Amino acid sequence: MSDRSPSQTPDAPKPGFLQVLQSIGWAMFGVQSSKNRKRDFNHGKAWHYLVVAVGAMLVFIGVITLAVRFALHSAGV
Repeated sequence: MSDRSPSQTPDAPKPGFLQVLQSIGWAMFGVQSSKNRKRDFNHGKAWHYLVVAVGAMLVFIGVITLAVRFALHSAGV
């Protein structure tokens, strides 16, 4: 007897890097579609999403830090 559920067939498409990045981006804004969420949970690997999410958050923090430094420099502080 197989321990795979019907939604986890071996020939199911695995999300590629761009699809993982897109899923993380939309999830950060809270607008992930139900279809993509199901694809991510059924066919994606959690560590792929964790690595991309941590990287995206580091980039986000870096952009915010640079924007604040630029604003403070422009203001003469």
